[in-house]
Amino acid sequence: MEYGIIGLLILALDIWALINVWGSGSSMGSKIIWTLIILILPVIGLILWFFMGPKGSARAI
Repeated sequence: MEYGIIGLLILALDIWALINVWGSGSSMGSKIIWTLIILILPVIGLILWFFMGPKGSARAI
């Protein structure tokens, strides 16, 4: 059961990361590369994106 909860948490964080990637002001190529990294390597991609991914957002909060 623990793995199911951890899997759902990783899925939710990956979706959050993808939303932030596509909401950023980065170039289209950068968005596609980060999307592929996050989808192919969900845990490692999420960690890489958190530390090295595009910062900022196109929309003001």
